[in-house]
Amino acid sequence: FEGRAEPAITDPYRAYALDLAHKHLAEMQRHAGLAAAPLFSPAVGAFRQGMLVQIPLLLWSLPGQLTGAVLRDCLSAHYAGQPYIRVVPSQEHPAVLAPEGLNGTNNLELFVFANDQARTALLVARLDNLGKGASGAAVQNMELMLGLTQKK
Repeated sequence: FEGRAEPAITDPYRAYALDLAHKHLAEMQRHAGLAAAPLFSPAVGAFRQGMLVQIPLLLWSLPGQLTGAVLRDCLSAHYAGQPYIRVVPSQEHPAVLAPEGLNGTNNLELFVFANDQARTALLVARLDNLGKGASGAAVQNMELMLGLTQKK
C-alpha cells in the first residue's frame, strides 16, 4: 500500500489507486503481453497477511465460446504437475473467500467463478503474500536451478 502520510489502517478494507494509474500498470502490461494496460483495483485489509488477486473477465468480449468450465480446464491443464499451484474445482468453491486461507504456505489457489448465462467470470488467485512473496520465490527458483525436488 502506497498511501500518503496517513494514519495506520483501521478500516477492515480500503481500496486505493482510485485514479486507475497505479505505478505497476506498465510492468503488468509488459509482462502479460497486453496491448493496453489492465484495469487494476488494489486494496488492503486489516489482516497481517494473505492476498486475493481478482481479474474480472467479460467472456462475451473474447473470441470463441469461452465458459467458466473451459477456462478452468485450460488453467488445470497449464498448471498440471505444479507442486504449489492448485486450480480449485467448482464443486469446492466456498461461498465466501477469505484472503488468509493459505497463510503459512507457499501455495497458490486459482478459482474461476463464472456466470455462464451472462458469459462473465472472475478469476481469483489466493496466496500468502509473505510466504509466496519474494523470499518464497527465491527459494523456489533456487530449487529449480539446482534440480532439487520442490516440497510443499
